[in-house]
Amino acid sequence: MFAKLGRMVVRHPWRVIGVWIVAAVAIIGLAPKLSTTSSEVSFLPSHYQSVQAANLQKKAFADVGTPGALVVAERRGGRPLTVRDVSMLERAQRVLSSHRIPAVKAIDPAVVSPNHLVGMIGVEMPNVQGQLTTAQTDAVLTLRHEVASLTKGTDLRAGVTGTAAQAVDQQKSAQTASKVVAIATIGLILALLLLIFRSPVIALLPVLVIGVVSQVADGLIASLSRAFGLHIDSTVSTLLIVVLFGVGTDYVLFLMFRFRERLRAGVEAKEAMIDAVTRVGPAIATAAGAVIIAFLALTLSSITLFRSLGPALAIAVATTLLAGLTLIPAIVSLLQTRTFWPSRAWQREPEGARFGAIGNVLARRPGRVALVSAGVLVVLGAFALSFHPSFTLTSGKTATTQSAVYSKVLLRGYAAGEAEPTDVYLESTSGTAIPPSALTVYGQRLARVDGVATVAPPRVAEHGSVADFRVVLTHSPKSNAAMTTVRGPLQRAADAAPPGTRPLIGGITSVYVDLQSAMGHDYALVFPVAAVLILLILALLLRSVVAPWYLMGAVGLGFASTLGASVLVFQDAQGESGLSFILPIVMYLFVVALGTDYNILMVSRLREEAREGRDPRGAAAMAVRHAGPTIASAGLILAGTFASLILAGGTTLSQMGFAISVGIAIAAFVMAMFLTPSLTALVGHRAWWPGHRDEPPPEISPPGGAEPPGAVVVSGAAAASGASVASGAVASSGASSTSGASASGRGASETGSAGGAAGAAAGARRP
Repeated sequence: MFAKLGRMVVRHPWRVIGVWIVAAVAIIGLAPKLSTTSSEVSFLPSHYQSVQAANLQKKAFADVGTPGALVVAERRGGRPLTVRDVSMLERAQRVLSSHRIPAVKAIDPAVVSPNHLVGMIGVEMPNVQGQLTTAQTDAVLTLRHEVASLTKGTDLRAGVTGTAAQAVDQQKSAQTASKVVAIATIGLILALLLLIFRSPVIALLPVLVIGVVSQVADGLIASLSRAFGLHIDSTVSTLLIVVLFGVGTDYVLFLMFRFRERLRAGVEAKEAMIDAVTRVGPAIATAAGAVIIAFLALTLSSITLFRSLGPALAIAVATTLLAGLTLIPAIVSLLQTRTFWPSRAWQREPEGARFGAIGNVLARRPGRVALVSAGVLVVLGAFALSFHPSFTLTSGKTATTQSAVYSKVLLRGYAAGEAEPTDVYLESTSGTAIPPSALTVYGQRLARVDGVATVAPPRVAEHGSVADFRVVLTHSPKSNAAMTTVRGPLQRAADAAPPGTRPLIGGITSVYVDLQSAMGHDYALVFPVAAVLILLILALLLRSVVAPWYLMGAVGLGFASTLGASVLVFQDAQGESGLSFILPIVMYLFVVALGTDYNILMVSRLREEAREGRDPRGAAAMAVRHAGPTIASAGLILAGTFASLILAGGTTLSQMGFAISVGIAIAAFVMAMFLTPSLTALVGHRAWWPGHRDEPPPEISPPGGAEPPGAVVVSGAAAASGASVASGAVASSGASSTSGASASGRGASETGSAGGAAGAAAGARRP
């Protein structure tokens, strides 16, 4: 299949490029805008209490505004507000009310904190829990402009915070983060490809091609989102940039390494590209398939964020895979050897001394190498036991935004939960009015709960069958302490409802409590399903029931060590209360899927070297020598692109960038380079049971006893000789172990490594 694909693309490159151009114009032109949301409540299905409370609020109090935004003021220098300051604040309230800002239902009277340090004006904006409308966004911007004008030249400093203001700031920060990450990612890819190939053509090729492909992927994702009503988090747009450029560059790298390898073997340029697609295509397709299947496992999640994230990332990877196997080969077949201009390094084979030395050490002491590499992962993994989830989905440098700054100002005069109070709704199950005396007793019970600062008098719906108790918590609504209050004592007090009524707790803290419950469900379902699917892919690829188990065990250690490293840096070293709740699943899928990709590349080369007649240790040495450069280059580029997310600032993206880049580095430089080959060397031929696909192919004897063109007859004696040479080479140089090896055999490797074919010495036969 891949041979036919390679021939079709190389023989008709202009047709392939034309099809891509037409498809890109159609998809990009017809696709709707990719809308995102940063509202956590939109990520939960309807059976959770917080969502039911939000729906009840919309039904019972549709005509009543909520404090979607807060104007917060303090006196410059932090001194108490004077009578004049309070008068100015009251005047500001009257002016804002007179403007009748669209999407603002009412401007509440100005109030001053009991300690006279902070003044506050509530801005009632209905339905601010979901994605903000354009009118709501404009309302926040108008409020900020008016407040700045009203306080200019006075002793007051004021700003706008609250739910709506935070959403506006997060959206703006996400847009800034996407630009920063895109610039950093593209710059890093250009620099690393220039360093590896010393050719501006190859450096620019993936950047330009994937730049177009990313627009196609965004169009497909936007169309899918609109068709199925998916909710895309604001961080996903930034993550898509890294996935497309990072994974796409890896696939280009695998292809170009193999193309260069075949050129060095003396193959004509177009035939070399056909051969490259034929030989490296299965590896790229398998690698992409593992990632796509892992991402699609997210559709089993109970959280709509993950159900949307999985297909979005799967589409991105599938589009990149298609471009890597069609568009890139078509362009390179037109450029041919000019692709490497002005460098001539593609004409000569590097010695690969460093990776040869690593392979020799590994072959001599596989037990020690396995013990040390696994030990490092276990030590880091131990820190994962103290992982705590955080449910804030801030994206970008939100700590310096106006909403964040004035949320802290608000804390100088009010309880931490004042900006985002919790609502306890009491609904009559019969539809009749709830007696006022029962509401009074119920409100008093709520006010006695530890962790509750105040409870406002109930707001009763017009028909009297629903009451809303506005509860202000003593702790920040997004803190673990607030979640403990809502989950425990407040829930118990709410459940002691009057006969004939049912309670519902709403608000952001209730959303976080439900998210934590949903995460427990997803950890128990998504993780094992993804692992089983990847295990099946490995079993089908390797035709073995032994190797997949220890490969997945190694990847599991990689995941635990990555999570442990993240806990060590962010929780222990930086003192943060927890890691983003989406981090474990996203990290698991990236580290497991991409870690498996690198293992696939290494094990494929291991099996190929064994089929050339080498014993398990000799095969491990040669696999590291030849596959090592490709895996190291790919791992460096992919880890570097994900590390660019750290530049976006904020909580979620910084943690995600650090964790995934560390996880990929561990997968490439610890698992694939040391742990996997050392374990395979220790397990030996049993690793391939029951298929024994490490056995040399049968002897080929064409009519007349002539050797077929481009083939090497591997007889029993030759295999023994090859194994002997490989064993002896372990103690000497990596180059000497190539004696008797077939260059064309190396060409069958799925690794795409730089040293695959032309490193053979005497006895090597080139096509």
